[in-house]
Amino acid sequence: MINKVKNLIKLLSILAFISLASTNANSAETAKLLKTDWSFKGLFGKFDRGALQRGYQVYTEVCASCHSMKYVSYRNLGEKGGPEFSEAEVKAIAASFEVTDGPNADGEMFTRPGKPSDKFVLPYENVKAAQAANGGAYPPDMSVLVKARGGGVDYIYSLLQGYEEAPSGITLDEGVHYNKYMYGSKIRMAAPLSDDLVEYGDGTKASVEQMSKDVTTFLMWAAEPHLESRHQMGFKAIVYLIILTILVYFSMKKIWSRVESEV
Repeated sequence: MINKVKNLIKLLSILAFISLASTNANSAETAKLLKTDWSFKGLFGKFDRGALQRGYQVYTEVCASCHSMKYVSYRNLGEKGGPEFSEAEVKAIAASFEVTDGPNADGEMFTRPGKPSDKFVLPYENVKAAQAANGGAYPPDMSVLVKARGGGVDYIYSLLQGYEEAPSGITLDEGVHYNKYMYGSKIRMAAPLSDDLVEYGDGTKASVEQMSKDVTTFLMWAAEPHLESRHQMGFKAIVYLIILTILVYFSMKKIWSRVESEV
């Protein structure tokens, strides 16, 4: 009996330790994520074109130096449902980047101005180069980042604004920063945004909050480029089902009225 009590105490101690460790490791999950009005939410949701274009600017000027978007092509920037840059703008954007191509007739690789059909240029040649430039951490690809993180757009939006001084009692290693929305509250990436870091061409004030919302909207589009067409298809399907239901109802009503009259 004594041994059973001792074993029970040990078991409870282990469970308590695991619970405490889990709470500490996931302290960021307890922080309530920031909320904002996303234009693309809901059945009739659509992307804000201005936000998408501003978000692309933030990505290019701030994020692209470390984070890739290997599944996105420059031509996607001009497609319907996206930022919808003009054809001339897409060509100009692509041509502003140097792309490695080849081999040529001599068997050598060469660089050329980008074309709309090219994928977004990668910031590093390989994973090892990326880790070496970022203190051992590998900056994740942003193509589907919104889908790969719990909390989706709200999490990314909150993370970009969640940098603070570490509370007393929390020790940070060199090169590590405190972010209350990050899982574990510790992150190697320094705060990427600050007020007026970019200059928006449309005159919108580039506050941290505005840039966070714009680039998050852009990342949502990158992960869901056909969101608007999917919403439209869903609406059409609902209308079709409603009409079909009404027709079936009246058809069945007419059939049963005949049966009842015969009886």
